[in-house]
Amino acid sequence: MEQIFNPYLPLWEHIPDGEPHVFNGRVYIYGSHDRAGGTAYCEGHYCVWSAPTDNLRDWRCDGVSYRRTQDPSNAGDDKQLWAPDVTQGPDGRYYLYYCFSFYPEIGVAVSDHPAGPFEFLGHVHYPPHILGGKTVQEGMVFDPAVLTDDDGRVFLYYGFAPACEKDFSFPELTEEELDALPPEIRERIEAMKALPVGENSMVMELEPDMLTAKELPRVLIPGGKHTAGTGYEGHGFFEASSIRKLNGKYYFVYSSHKSHELCYAVSDLPDRGFTYGGILVSNGDIGLNGRENPVYPLGNNHGGLVQIGEELYVFYHRQTNGTEFSRQGCAERIELQPDGSISQAEITSCGLNGAPLKAAGSYPASIACHLTDPSVRNVIDYNDPKMAKQIRVTERQNVSFVTAIRDGAVIGYKYFEFAGTGFLGLELRGHLNGTVTAAFDEAGEKVIGAIELSMAQDDWQMVLMPVSAENGTHALYLLYEGEGEWEFKTLCFFSD
Repeated sequence: MEQIFNPYLPLWEHIPDGEPHVFNGRVYIYGSHDRAGGTAYCEGHYCVWSAPTDNLRDWRCDGVSYRRTQDPSNAGDDKQLWAPDVTQGPDGRYYLYYCFSFYPEIGVAVSDHPAGPFEFLGHVHYPPHILGGKTVQEGMVFDPAVLTDDDGRVFLYYGFAPACEKDFSFPELTEEELDALPPEIRERIEAMKALPVGENSMVMELEPDMLTAKELPRVLIPGGKHTAGTGYEGHGFFEASSIRKLNGKYYFVYSSHKSHELCYAVSDLPDRGFTYGGILVSNGDIGLNGRENPVYPLGNNHGGLVQIGEELYVFYHRQTNGTEFSRQGCAERIELQPDGSISQAEITSCGLNGAPLKAAGSYPASIACHLTDPSVRNVIDYNDPKMAKQIRVTERQNVSFVTAIRDGAVIGYKYFEFAGTGFLGLELRGHLNGTVTAAFDEAGEKVIGAIELSMAQDDWQMVLMPVSAENGTHALYLLYEGEGEWEFKTLCFFSD
């Protein structure tokens, strides 16, 4: 039986910031492009992957869709393409919105096909009667998201609300420049100057040409420093704008200042009136059922919602390699409640599979959705050398595996369908002396097997653990107690 697991793309591929959209019977993923062992965010060109909506197990690479140097602002190839979004415009063509490495422009490219290739179109700018037609820079242009509404109106969302003090204020204009503007534009400028526009999320309507601002941007939801009394306390806007329309309501998805969580706000209108809804997903499951400590090394997060048939999914990303520069896309089914609210998703290994994975055959160990040890932190600080050394997924010579497994480590998978499993096979290497216990729970109380290991081995070796596993759907956890350090490449299931 064909199966899929998280990450849903091949383990050698790193597409974070994934924005899923359905066009012509396929779901397309538009994201940044990291690399294994990367030393900076988004070092690759944009690359599109897609799958048929009736088979989310069948992903294909549609190739490079847009190259960094296609934009004249990056002719010297000294900037990286960060998180993009795509919409089908009123004219039926596909428009790619993107930004470069904190560079103050939003670029637009266009194609006749949702997978591209895209051709440079221009930069989002004002019309001549608003600020002389200059490029839009107000409010920190970053992580653009775009919506073509049912009535053909187009809305652009963007923003970055840094935790530190930065000056992203509206430009100062002379009295002569202000007097030359229409009264309604002058009023909007004065209103914006009274707001911390660089510390919130922003929205503006575009003309049908997909490039020209129809208005000055306005604040959509508050950034983390401006949430008092707003309902967004503790979950203010940080970055990662994303927008969807579901059942007649507008859902704005964003990363909060916690960075590891994607939250949502909801409104009856596309550009105002948004109220905080809740957490959609945390890449450490923090907040799920009251959890305070992460089940996986934390890092930034970015993704979006997509409705496929009767099912709703949230796409997000996880960290690998002990940095935020080698991120991989994951996805989970999520529940839209009758009242329009959305429950927080649990991160799993089975993801888009639509059912638990079969406890048969072999799986990459790096599909683990639970990786913890005593050093795993509940805050994100990759300047702390501990975060680069804690248990993690990594890759060497195109082989993906779990590394830095030490005393107190827990490696978990959700979920498997057990049926007559008699042995677990663990392909591992390292220098260790201790016990690996298999259990159905992370506390190690529902034990199904254990094996004593004493090894000094630099080559991969398969060891077999006898297990007594009750049939049915279960999580699987491997707990290590002992000395030394080891690595884990493959998990196998064998019948009695």
